[in-house]
Amino acid sequence: MGLRYKSHPWHGVDIGIDAPDVLTCFVEMVTTDTVKYEVDKVSGYLKIDRPQKYSNVLPALYGFIPQTLCSKKIGEFASKKTGREDIVGDGDPLDICILAEKSITHGDILVKAIPIGGFRMLDGNQADDKIIAVLKNDAVYGEYTDIEQLPKLIVNRLKHYFLTYKDLPGEPRDCEITHSYDAKEAREIIEAAIEDYRQKFENLDTMLSEV
Repeated sequence: MGLRYKSHPWHGVDIGIDAPDVLTCFVEMVTTDTVKYEVDKVSGYLKIDRPQKYSNVLPALYGFIPQTLCSKKIGEFASKKTGREDIVGDGDPLDICILAEKSITHGDILVKAIPIGGFRMLDGNQADDKIIAVLKNDAVYGEYTDIEQLPKLIVNRLKHYFLTYKDLPGEPRDCEITHSYDAKEAREIIEAAIEDYRQKFENLDTMLSEV
């Protein structure tokens, strides 16, 4: 099957045997993109979500972790950490930002990344966590093991992007970052998203193996 058809990047790509310490990630966007791309959940192909209307500059590679889902456990995790009882997962795979020294010119690729922290982001009442990672074996960022080691400028640039990339003039902002968290908590978030995925798609492995 794999010889004839492209694997779906959400369902058909293995997260890796060393997860959550080392992850296989799918990159949708790179730092030079002025159009927001995202994977079409049905076909698995990359599609244009929307042109970026303003001068938001993506500060890192951006994509998601295959075979993860932000659902019940992610919502419960965010509720516990924020003290809010109305939070639910956003129903998407877990987002990830990957810092890399080299200029990578296009998305629609797989990379190995090491999580070093993340942002607890809420979009209304939906948990929309952003895992922060470094490209495995990167010459510059590869030495970082926790978000606290990053220069504050880089952390602030990442926060600014996520808090403003959906902004429209005259409309209220509904996104907030309630916490930054370390590498240990990032791995807990990833494990919760893996479990959410397994509960939602528990029969998918069997179905794919029989094709």
